[in-house]
Amino acid sequence: MTSRVYYVPGALLLFAATVLLIITSVSLPYLPAIDFVRSHVESGNIRVANAQGNAMSPSISQLKFGLWSYCTIESPSGHRSCSTTGYAYSVRIRNNGSAGSVTIASSWTRGLAVHPVAAGVSFIAFLLSFSTHTTVTLLASLASFLAASLTLIAFAVDIALFAFVKQEVGTLKNSHFVTNPAPAFWMTFASFILLLLAGGTIWFGRRRQTRFDAADPSDSGPYQARHGGFWSRFRRTPKY
Repeated sequence: MTSRVYYVPGALLLFAATVLLIITSVSLPYLPAIDFVRSHVESGNIRVANAQGNAMSPSISQLKFGLWSYCTIESPSGHRSCSTTGYAYSVRIRNNGSAGSVTIASSWTRGLAVHPVAAGVSFIAFLLSFSTHTTVTLLASLASFLAASLTLIAFAVDIALFAFVKQEVGTLKNSHFVTNPAPAFWMTFASFILLLLAGGTIWFGRRRQTRFDAADPSDSGPYQARHGGFWSRFRRTPKY
C-alpha cells in the first residue's frame, strides 16, 4: 500500500510527459497548431523556398517551424502550405523588396529529431512504472531521468533554433518580424519538468517501500530475530 502512494502519481506524471512528447514529435505538418518557432511578418514582402529550390512562395504573413517541415501562411489569403515532409529540412527567406536573403540550414533543424527519442524512452519508463518490484521500479526511475536528460537536450535544440531564426530574420532589410516560441517549445519544457518529478517520485517511493519491507514486523527469519522493531528497544532484557 505504501508504494502505491508514490507509484501511481509517478505513473500519471510519466503518462502526461509521454503524451506531450508524442504530440511534439508529430508536429507540423500533421498537427497544424503544433510548431516550435513562429515568425510573424509585420512588414515586408517576404517569400520563402526550400534552400535547394528556385521557386519562391507567394508573399507570406507567418512562417512556422515544425519537426518534419516548415509551413507558411500566405498573405492576404491566409492559405496554409507546407514544405515536403522530411528530416532535417532547410528554408530560404527573402524580402522581395530588397536584395539579400537568409537561410535556416538543415543543421539547425536536424537536432529536433531528439524529441521522438525522448518520447520513446519516456514511454518505456511509463510501462515500467506499472510494476511494484523494486528492481523494475529502479529501472523506471532511471528511465525517467534518462528521458528527462534527452528532453533537456531537445529543449536546448529548440532554444538554439528560436535564437537563430530570430537573429537571421532580423537581418533582412526593409522588413520586420516578430519571432516567438510556439506551443511545441513550451510542451517540451513542461515534459522535462514532469519527467524530473516522475523520476523523483518513483525513486522516493521505492526507497520508502524498501524501508517498509525491511521493518515489516510480519516478516520472519534471521532479520526479525536480530531486529524486533522500534518498541523492542523498551523491552526489559531478562537476566539469567
